[in-house]
Amino acid sequence: MDASAPPRAPLQAPSRAVLPTLAPPLTRSFVGGAAERGEGMRLPVFYPATGAQVGELAEADAAEVDRAVQAARRAFLRSGWASLPTERRQEMLLKLHDIVLAHADELARLECLNLGIVLRELRERHMKRAAYNFRFFAEFIGQAKGEVYDQMAGYRSFVVREPVGVAALIAPWNAPVALASMKVAAAIAFGNTCVLKPSEQTPLALARFVELLHEAGLPDGVVNLVNGRGAVTGEALVAHPDIDLVSFTGGTETGRRIMSVAGRRLKPCTLELGGKSANIVFASADIERALDAALVGIFSNNGQQCLAGSRILVEKRIADDFIARFAERAARIRVGDPMSDATELGPLASAAHRARVLGFVETARADGAKLLTGGEAAMPGGDLDGGYFVSPTAVLAPSNAARVCQDEIFGPFAAFLTFGSYDEAIAMANDTRFGLVSYVWSDHMPTIERASRELHSGVVWVNTPMVRELRAPFGGYKESGVGREGGEACQAFYTESKTVTLPASPVAVRRLGL
Repeated sequence: MDASAPPRAPLQAPSRAVLPTLAPPLTRSFVGGAAERGEGMRLPVFYPATGAQVGELAEADAAEVDRAVQAARRAFLRSGWASLPTERRQEMLLKLHDIVLAHADELARLECLNLGIVLRELRERHMKRAAYNFRFFAEFIGQAKGEVYDQMAGYRSFVVREPVGVAALIAPWNAPVALASMKVAAAIAFGNTCVLKPSEQTPLALARFVELLHEAGLPDGVVNLVNGRGAVTGEALVAHPDIDLVSFTGGTETGRRIMSVAGRRLKPCTLELGGKSANIVFASADIERALDAALVGIFSNNGQQCLAGSRILVEKRIADDFIARFAERAARIRVGDPMSDATELGPLASAAHRARVLGFVETARADGAKLLTGGEAAMPGGDLDGGYFVSPTAVLAPSNAARVCQDEIFGPFAAFLTFGSYDEAIAMANDTRFGLVSYVWSDHMPTIERASRELHSGVVWVNTPMVRELRAPFGGYKESGVGREGGEACQAFYTESKTVTLPASPVAVRRLGL
């Protein structure tokens, strides 16, 4: 750490960590309304706050994946779910909303045990969002409208939408329940059935989540769960001939592989991938609010989010003061037990990921960046010393070409850049292979209007930290993904449109072969 860096706040360190809940000894797949026997390879499941193994995962091989897909296919063809009247499907989605909300604390504790995100954040944000996903799509399908075309003389055409079939839904490890529930709610709202695959790192809460859906009365086979690594379970799922469409959230390289495998059978895909989002702070901004949001934008969710404002671009007139205050605040962030409400930053999800994030400190130095704060493993003490903690880290990069400004680090690691003009800021923000979101902080309307048009990203947030409007499409440009999620975007993806054309009166048909 640089000698000029601000002093660090004391870590939140109970002498002995308290487990948020007990994990099942073995997490198994859930197929056709029942748990599988779990005979596959055993994979360890760890608690990131201590590094201790808390359970095992039974990996689904190709045969188990096939059983799950066939269960979903039977449910699609025979359960009546696909043809259920909209009002009945709405009733079920609202039941799913209620049961997730009723078990929010249980799900949050399992997620904390598996992921290390602060329990308070999981309970108050992630689980409420997971429940709301079902309510949102219940409301959306009740307002969906058809199309009628009668411009062609003598004919009327109308368009209906029908469910596609069986969806493969592949969820990420950084917000498993919140993000997987969006996919599940959207897929089943439009009459599809699905097979959900969590990350092998974070299976615990989603296994209970799928059980809860069935406890609420969801027909068997509508939602199935398979667990395992991408190269084993994920590959078998995406390549399965009875999978009709694929939705994936995760890393860009994995997304390339999934799209390649799906493309061999012409399966539609939506891919929500990585990001290296620019958080642009102009001198015309409300500086206090921008500073608060910059800290939230990179350090919430333990820094592990594709939406993170990981490149912070600050106008030179205000840069010295803004960056110094950011570093001072970052150094005081309370790192420690994710079970404690006092904790502001928990551990990273795995030992390997912590090593990768810390590796970027040396990469930054090699590129000529200045370490402002952090850059080291955090050791809260007691049982937590075995956890995967990283101190909140920030560097001042020499240019946007530095690897810390181009590579997605996916941790509590901010890279600062400074700019002298509007044009320089926009050029710098767009100089990335990613294009998921952008943040703009300014109270000057011409700057806001121009930036919202010229930033190359799927979402632009103005004078606000991350906020998700589910009615609007969400997704990225360039290597940040393909396709969109959201109300109408999900309807377009999870349904097939069918055009039916009727004549107004009997048609005179040319007679051949007389």
